[in-house]
Amino acid sequence: MPLDAHAQWAPPENRTDPVETLIAQGKQRIPELLPERYARMRVDPFAFLRGAAAIMAADLAVGPSTGLRVQACGDCHLANFGTYATPEGTPVFDVNDLDETLPAPFEWDVKRLAASLIVAGRVAKLPDADCRRLARAAAESYREQLAHLARLAPLDAWGMRIDLELVLADVDAPKLRRKLKKRFAAVLTAGRAHFGLVESAGGRWRIKDKPPFVRHLSRHELPARQAFASYAKSLQEDRHVLLQRYQLRDTAFKVVGVGSVGTFCAIGLFLSDDDAPLLLQIKEAQPSVLARFAGPSEYPNHGQRVVVGQRMLQAAADIFLGWTQEPLGGRYFYVRRLKDHQLADIGTRLEAALPVYARLCGRTLARAHARAGDAVTLSAYLDKGNAFDKAIAQFAAAYASQTERDWRCLLEAIDAGRVSAAQAQIGTARE
Repeated sequence: MPLDAHAQWAPPENRTDPVETLIAQGKQRIPELLPERYARMRVDPFAFLRGAAAIMAADLAVGPSTGLRVQACGDCHLANFGTYATPEGTPVFDVNDLDETLPAPFEWDVKRLAASLIVAGRVAKLPDADCRRLARAAAESYREQLAHLARLAPLDAWGMRIDLELVLADVDAPKLRRKLKKRFAAVLTAGRAHFGLVESAGGRWRIKDKPPFVRHLSRHELPARQAFASYAKSLQEDRHVLLQRYQLRDTAFKVVGVGSVGTFCAIGLFLSDDDAPLLLQIKEAQPSVLARFAGPSEYPNHGQRVVVGQRMLQAAADIFLGWTQEPLGGRYFYVRRLKDHQLADIGTRLEAALPVYARLCGRTLARAHARAGDAVTLSAYLDKGNAFDKAIAQFAAAYASQTERDWRCLLEAIDAGRVSAAQAQIGTARE
């Protein structure tokens, strides 16, 4: 496949109506939450893109393919990268949401990331030339990082992390460096403060309601407790011993993200004997949106699929990461420590950071793919020139326009009553 072929995008004549794709996907989700999903997606084209992984997966599958497969992220847009602390307390930057992970052609991740940067840049009112430079910078950073990793011993490349202190030191503009440092620090501080979700009421520790996103709903309490009990069996022995020092005290339902709205998600508050809190998040794992086009997962348990992919792609995986051993109510789940997503809107709130963020995401994706694929083969294919970067930027600009057209289709569907974007009614506290 020639490098310049990556630039191609033209919607096929038989392309499925994007709204129909969303409606079909919604049939596998909690019905009363679907209006919330559409309400979030109608905000702007970037919000739409975040929820449209299934649409873009189908579009990528009809284009030319290299056949060079890696463990793909599957939903690789800029808001699915972020910072968190390793078990040792070191702040790192990495891919942060891997619900759709599956082996697939490497370029699918690169193209989705590049398109998300142009869409976010347009939402931030950046000139079109600057938006294209964002996509090109991400592709260039990806290519250069793969070339670097290809020269390392496999063990050295495997253990490489993106250290935030070093990232910030490379930012030339002092004002922007201070803003980024403040934003990254806020994420880590929120984690240490348990995101303001833990409170003591009447001498009893519990999860604090933050409607409409975090609510106590009695009909979801038993499934959540069953899932946490099943999940503990998947942990390796030393981490199982650590988890046993905490007891589950409270659960609450949580509405998450944009792409995941409508799936079952809950928080569990665990306390040690001296009331030290631990917040774990259980998330439903549905079949990857890539499966129809890249082939089914070798893991029939989709919770296990997500966990295996996350351990493959992240340089510092969560020590509490695990999955429920058996489906509960027909659903598969995985569990991880609760993470914050304050960086999710960095593209629209802090547009001055987008050039830095574009290169950082490209570099991070290359490191993830090098763990999950053959860095030497990928780097050799991409070559030393800029043909790949230019082609990816051209594709991203065309697909950003497609995303804007699809977003307008959703707005028309809401106006016509095909789908409802009213505020979801997820119940009252202790319903």
